[in-house]
Amino acid sequence: MSSSTQPLVRKVVSPPAKAAGRPRRRPMTDKQFALALILPAAAFLAIFVAWPLVKLVIDSFYDIAPLAGTRRFIGLANYTDALTSPDFLHASLRTLAYTVIVVTLEFALGLGAALLFNSLGQRSRVLRTVFLYPLMIAPVVAGLLWRFLLIDNFGLVNALLVKIGILNSPSDIGWLSDPHIVLASVSIPDIWLTTSFMTLALFAGLQNIPGDVLEAARLDGANYRQQLFRIILPLLRPVIAVALIVRGIDAARAFDTIVIQTNGGPESASTTLSLLIYRTTVRFGEQGLASAMGTLYLLAVLAVAFVAMRMIWRPGKGES
Repeated sequence: MSSSTQPLVRKVVSPPAKAAGRPRRRPMTDKQFALALILPAAAFLAIFVAWPLVKLVIDSFYDIAPLAGTRRFIGLANYTDALTSPDFLHASLRTLAYTVIVVTLEFALGLGAALLFNSLGQRSRVLRTVFLYPLMIAPVVAGLLWRFLLIDNFGLVNALLVKIGILNSPSDIGWLSDPHIVLASVSIPDIWLTTSFMTLALFAGLQNIPGDVLEAARLDGANYRQQLFRIILPLLRPVIAVALIVRGIDAARAFDTIVIQTNGGPESASTTLSLLIYRTTVRFGEQGLASAMGTLYLLAVLAVAFVAMRMIWRPGKGES
Protein backbone atom coordinates (compact mmCIF):
# COMPACT_ATOMS: atom_id res chain seq x y z
CA MET A 1 0.00 0.00 0.00
CA SER A 2 1.33 3.39 -0.94
CA SER A 3 2.14 5.97 1.63
CA SER A 4 -0.70 8.20 0.43
CA THR A 5 -3.31 5.62 1.42
CA GLN A 6 -1.87 4.86 4.86
CA PRO A 7 -3.98 6.18 7.71
CA LEU A 8 -2.63 9.19 9.58
CA VAL A 9 -1.30 8.34 12.99
CA ARG A 10 -1.41 11.11 15.54
CA LYS A 11 1.23 11.25 18.17
CA VAL A 12 0.03 12.14 21.61
CA VAL A 13 2.66 14.20 23.32
CA SER A 14 2.36 14.18 27.08
CA PRO A 15 3.07 17.46 28.93
CA PRO A 16 6.46 17.73 30.59
CA ALA A 17 6.54 16.56 34.14
CA LYS A 18 6.70 19.29 36.76
CA ALA A 19 10.02 19.70 38.43
CA ALA A 20 9.86 18.16 41.83
CA GLY A 21 10.40 20.43 44.80
CA ARG A 22 9.93 23.78 42.91
CA PRO A 23 6.64 25.44 43.85
CA ARG A 24 5.15 27.75 41.26
CA ARG A 25 5.67 31.48 41.97
CA ARG A 26 2.52 33.48 42.44
CA PRO A 27 2.36 36.69 40.36
CA MET A 28 2.50 40.03 42.17
CA THR A 29 -0.76 41.79 42.81
CA ASP A 30 -1.29 45.39 41.73
CA LYS A 31 -0.86 46.63 45.31
CA GLN A 32 2.40 44.70 45.72
CA PHE A 33 3.71 46.02 42.41
CA ALA A 34 2.80 49.62 43.36
CA LEU A 35 4.45 49.16 46.74
CA ALA A 36 7.62 47.86 45.10
CA LEU A 37 7.75 50.97 42.92
CA ILE A 38 7.10 53.35 45.82
CA LEU A 39 9.55 51.83 48.32
CA PRO A 40 12.79 53.29 46.81
CA ALA A 41 11.36 56.82 46.69
CA ALA A 42 9.88 56.43 50.18
CA ALA A 43 13.24 55.25 51.53
CA PHE A 44 15.00 58.20 49.89
CA LEU A 45 12.51 60.69 51.37
CA ALA A 46 12.71 59.05 54.79
CA ILE A 47 16.52 59.27 54.86
CA PHE A 48 17.08 62.67 53.28
CA VAL A 49 13.87 64.57 54.21
CA ALA A 50 11.97 63.04 57.12
CA TRP A 51 14.95 62.22 59.34
CA PRO A 52 16.63 65.67 58.92
CA LEU A 53 13.31 67.31 59.88
CA VAL A 54 13.00 65.10 62.96
CA LYS A 55 16.63 65.83 63.84
CA LEU A 56 15.98 69.56 63.39
CA VAL A 57 13.11 69.51 65.89
CA ILE A 58 15.07 67.38 68.38
CA ASP A 59 18.14 69.63 68.23
CA SER A 60 16.00 72.70 68.90
CA PHE A 61 15.55 71.53 72.53
CA TYR A 62 19.29 71.26 73.20
CA ASP A 63 22.24 73.54 73.78
CA ILE A 64 24.77 72.04 71.38
CA ALA A 65 28.50 72.77 71.34
CA PRO A 66 29.76 71.29 68.05
CA LEU A 67 33.46 71.72 68.83
CA ALA A 68 33.21 70.24 72.31
CA GLY A 69 30.74 67.59 71.17
CA THR A 70 28.35 68.20 74.08
CA ARG A 71 24.55 68.37 74.20
CA ARG A 72 22.52 69.75 77.10
CA PHE A 73 18.73 69.66 77.23
CA ILE A 74 17.34 73.16 77.82
CA GLY A 75 13.67 72.76 76.83
CA LEU A 76 12.09 75.77 75.14
CA ALA A 77 14.93 78.19 75.88
CA ASN A 78 16.06 78.26 72.24
CA TYR A 79 12.53 79.14 71.12
CA THR A 80 12.37 81.92 73.70
CA ASP A 81 15.70 83.31 72.53
CA ALA A 82 14.61 83.17 68.89
CA LEU A 83 11.25 84.86 69.45
CA THR A 84 12.81 87.63 71.55
CA SER A 85 15.74 88.19 69.18
CA PRO A 86 15.51 91.43 67.15
CA ASP A 87 17.60 89.84 64.42
CA PHE A 88 15.12 86.97 64.03
CA LEU A 89 12.10 89.27 63.98
CA HIS A 90 13.66 91.67 61.47
CA ALA A 91 14.81 88.80 59.25
CA SER A 92 11.27 87.37 59.36
CA LEU A 93 9.81 90.68 58.19
CA ARG A 94 12.39 90.93 55.41
CA THR A 95 11.63 87.38 54.32
CA LEU A 96 7.91 88.17 54.22
CA ALA A 97 8.52 91.38 52.24
CA TYR A 98 10.88 89.61 49.83
CA THR A 99 8.37 86.80 49.26
CA VAL A 100 5.49 89.20 48.65
CA ILE A 101 7.53 91.26 46.17
CA VAL A 102 8.75 88.24 44.24
CA VAL A 103 5.51 86.26 44.12
CA THR A 104 3.31 89.27 43.33
CA LEU A 105 5.43 90.43 40.40
CA GLU A 106 5.93 86.91 39.11
CA PHE A 107 2.21 86.24 39.18
CA ALA A 108 1.35 89.50 37.43
CA LEU A 109 4.02 89.06 34.74
CA GLY A 110 3.36 85.32 34.40
CA LEU A 111 -0.39 85.78 34.01
CA GLY A 112 0.11 88.49 31.39
CA ALA A 113 2.55 86.35 29.41
CA ALA A 114 0.30 83.27 29.69
CA LEU A 115 -2.71 85.21 28.41
CA LEU A 116 -0.62 86.58 25.54
CA PHE A 117 0.65 83.12 24.55
CA ASN A 118 -2.86 81.69 24.81
CA SER A 119 -4.27 84.39 22.52
CA LEU A 120 -1.50 83.85 19.96
CA GLY A 121 -2.05 80.08 19.88
CA GLN A 122 0.47 78.14 17.80
CA ARG A 123 2.18 81.36 16.73
CA SER A 124 3.62 81.68 20.24
CA ARG A 125 5.72 78.48 20.10
CA VAL A 126 8.99 80.31 19.48
CA LEU A 127 8.18 82.96 22.08
CA ARG A 128 7.36 80.28 24.66
CA THR A 129 10.66 78.56 24.04
CA VAL A 130 12.67 81.78 24.39
CA PHE A 131 10.66 82.77 27.46
CA LEU A 132 11.63 79.55 29.25
CA TYR A 133 15.39 80.04 28.82
CA PRO A 134 15.97 81.86 32.16
CA LEU A 135 14.46 78.87 33.98
CA MET A 136 17.46 76.80 32.86
CA ILE A 137 20.04 79.14 34.42
CA ALA A 138 21.49 78.32 37.83
CA PRO A 139 20.55 80.81 40.58
CA VAL A 140 24.23 81.43 41.38
CA VAL A 141 24.90 82.39 37.77
CA ALA A 142 21.85 84.65 37.73
CA GLY A 143 23.01 86.32 40.95
CA LEU A 144 26.45 87.00 39.50
CA LEU A 145 24.94 88.33 36.28
CA TRP A 146 22.64 90.79 38.02
CA ARG A 147 25.38 91.81 40.44
CA PHE A 148 27.48 92.94 37.48
CA LEU A 149 24.46 94.74 36.05
CA LEU A 150 23.49 96.55 39.27
CA ILE A 151 26.83 97.11 41.00
CA ASP A 152 27.48 100.71 42.00
CA ASN A 153 29.52 102.98 39.69
CA PHE A 154 30.35 100.15 37.25
CA GLY A 155 26.94 98.54 36.68
CA LEU A 156 25.56 98.44 33.16
CA VAL A 157 22.09 99.50 34.33
CA ASN A 158 23.29 102.79 35.82
CA ALA A 159 25.58 103.39 32.85
CA LEU A 160 22.61 102.97 30.52
CA LEU A 161 20.46 105.31 32.64
CA VAL A 162 23.21 107.93 32.53
CA LYS A 163 23.55 107.57 28.78
CA ILE A 164 19.84 108.20 28.16
CA GLY A 165 19.82 111.16 30.58
CA ILE A 166 17.82 109.75 33.51
CA LEU A 167 20.80 109.83 35.92
CA ASN A 168 23.58 112.38 36.21
CA SER A 169 26.12 109.95 37.63
CA PRO A 170 26.39 106.15 37.86
CA SER A 171 26.54 106.51 41.65
CA ASP A 172 23.16 108.25 41.93
CA ILE A 173 21.34 104.96 42.63
CA GLY A 174 23.01 102.35 44.81
CA TRP A 175 20.98 99.32 43.85
CA LEU A 176 22.99 96.98 46.09
CA SER A 177 24.35 99.50 48.62
CA ASP A 178 21.26 101.48 49.60
CA PRO A 179 19.53 99.77 52.57
CA HIS A 180 16.16 101.22 51.52
CA ILE A 181 16.03 99.56 48.10
CA VAL A 182 18.45 96.64 48.34
CA LEU A 183 15.73 94.10 49.21
CA ALA A 184 13.85 94.97 46.02
CA SER A 185 17.09 94.91 44.03
CA VAL A 186 18.12 91.41 45.12
CA SER A 187 14.66 90.15 44.20
CA ILE A 188 15.18 91.01 40.52
CA PRO A 189 17.21 87.86 39.67
CA ASP A 190 14.60 85.66 41.35
CA ILE A 191 11.79 87.34 39.40
CA TRP A 192 13.75 87.06 36.15
CA LEU A 193 14.52 83.40 36.75
CA THR A 194 11.17 81.97 37.76
CA THR A 195 8.54 84.09 36.06
CA SER A 196 8.86 81.42 33.38
CA PHE A 197 7.61 78.79 35.84
CA MET A 198 4.57 80.87 36.72
CA THR A 199 3.88 81.46 33.03
CA LEU A 200 4.19 77.76 32.22
CA ALA A 201 1.82 76.73 35.02
CA LEU A 202 -0.82 79.34 34.17
CA PHE A 203 -0.55 78.66 30.43
CA ALA A 204 -1.17 74.96 31.08
CA GLY A 205 -4.22 75.89 33.14
CA LEU A 206 -5.55 78.12 30.37
CA GLN A 207 -5.38 75.21 27.94
CA ASN A 208 -7.86 73.29 30.10
CA ILE A 209 -10.53 76.02 30.10
CA PRO A 210 -13.32 74.92 27.71
CA GLY A 211 -13.50 77.15 24.66
CA ASP A 212 -17.30 76.90 24.48
CA VAL A 213 -17.57 78.57 27.90
CA LEU A 214 -15.66 81.64 26.70
CA GLU A 215 -17.56 81.61 23.42
CA ALA A 216 -20.88 81.57 25.27
CA ALA A 217 -19.71 84.49 27.41
CA ARG A 218 -18.78 86.47 24.29
CA LEU A 219 -22.18 85.78 22.76
CA ASP A 220 -23.80 87.02 25.97
CA GLY A 221 -21.95 90.32 25.57
CA ALA A 222 -19.20 89.86 28.16
CA ASN A 223 -16.11 91.94 27.43
CA TYR A 224 -12.57 90.65 28.00
CA ARG A 225 -12.29 92.13 31.49
CA GLN A 226 -15.48 90.39 32.58
CA GLN A 227 -14.31 87.11 31.05
CA LEU A 228 -10.98 87.41 32.87
CA PHE A 229 -12.34 88.11 36.36
CA ARG A 230 -15.58 86.11 36.21
CA ILE A 231 -14.59 83.07 34.15
CA ILE A 232 -10.86 82.65 33.56
CA LEU A 233 -9.48 83.42 37.03
CA PRO A 234 -12.17 81.46 38.92
CA LEU A 235 -11.51 78.40 36.73
CA LEU A 236 -7.77 78.84 37.28
CA ARG A 237 -8.07 78.80 41.08
CA PRO A 238 -6.51 75.33 41.59
CA VAL A 239 -3.60 76.14 39.26
CA ILE A 240 -3.08 79.56 40.85
CA ALA A 241 -3.10 78.05 44.34
CA VAL A 242 -0.46 75.46 43.48
CA ALA A 243 1.72 77.93 41.58
CA LEU A 244 1.60 80.58 44.33
CA ILE A 245 2.31 78.08 47.11
CA VAL A 246 5.22 76.45 45.27
CA ARG A 247 6.76 79.79 44.37
CA GLY A 248 6.02 81.28 47.77
CA ILE A 249 7.85 78.48 49.57
CA ASP A 250 10.73 78.67 47.10
CA ALA A 251 11.01 82.46 47.42
CA ALA A 252 10.83 82.35 51.21
CA ARG A 253 13.92 80.16 51.36
CA ALA A 254 15.94 82.32 48.95
CA PHE A 255 19.62 82.08 49.77
CA ASP A 256 22.11 81.76 46.93
CA THR A 257 21.08 84.76 44.82
CA ILE A 258 21.16 87.04 47.89
CA VAL A 259 24.50 85.72 49.15
CA ILE A 260 26.12 86.21 45.75
CA GLN A 261 24.85 89.79 45.40
CA THR A 262 25.08 91.33 48.89
CA ASN A 263 25.84 88.58 51.42
CA GLY A 264 22.98 89.99 53.48
CA GLY A 265 24.21 93.60 53.50
CA PRO A 266 24.36 96.49 53.66
CA GLU A 267 23.61 96.80 57.38
CA SER A 268 21.82 93.42 57.25
CA ALA A 269 19.14 95.05 55.07
CA SER A 270 18.93 91.97 52.82
CA THR A 271 19.44 89.30 55.49
CA THR A 272 16.53 86.89 55.25
CA LEU A 273 15.76 83.95 57.54
CA SER A 274 17.77 81.52 55.43
CA LEU A 275 20.88 83.66 55.75
CA LEU A 276 20.32 84.25 59.46
CA ILE A 277 19.93 80.52 60.18
CA TYR A 278 23.03 79.77 58.10
CA ARG A 279 25.11 82.34 59.98
CA THR A 280 23.80 81.20 63.37
CA THR A 281 24.91 77.66 62.57
CA VAL A 282 28.15 78.17 60.68
CA ARG A 283 29.53 81.47 61.94
CA PHE A 284 28.36 81.46 65.56
CA GLY A 285 28.13 77.69 66.09
CA GLU A 286 24.74 77.87 67.84
CA GLN A 287 23.19 74.78 66.31
CA GLY A 288 20.36 74.50 68.85
CA LEU A 289 19.24 78.11 68.36
CA ALA A 290 19.46 77.73 64.58
CA SER A 291 17.34 74.55 64.80
CA ALA A 292 14.69 76.44 66.79
CA MET A 293 14.69 79.21 64.18
CA GLY A 294 14.37 76.64 61.42
CA THR A 295 11.49 74.88 63.16
CA LEU A 296 9.59 78.15 63.62
CA TYR A 297 10.34 79.00 60.00
CA LEU A 298 8.97 75.63 58.84
CA LEU A 299 5.78 75.94 60.91
CA ALA A 300 5.15 79.46 59.61
CA VAL A 301 5.57 78.38 55.98
CA LEU A 302 3.24 75.39 56.46
CA ALA A 303 0.61 77.60 58.12
CA VAL A 304 0.74 80.19 55.33
CA ALA A 305 0.57 77.45 52.66
CA PHE A 306 -2.47 75.87 54.34
CA VAL A 307 -4.31 79.20 54.64
CA ALA A 308 -3.46 80.12 51.04
CA MET A 309 -4.71 76.76 49.78
CA ARG A 310 -8.01 77.13 51.63
CA MET A 311 -8.52 80.75 50.54
CA ILE A 312 -7.51 80.48 46.88
CA TRP A 313 -8.48 76.97 45.88
CA ARG A 314 -11.80 76.63 47.73
CA PRO A 315 -12.52 73.07 46.47
CA GLY A 316 -16.03 72.56 45.15
CA LYS A 317 -16.84 76.26 44.87
CA GLY A 318 -14.93 77.18 41.73
CA GLU A 319 -16.69 74.50 39.65
CA SER A 320 -20.18 75.78 40.33
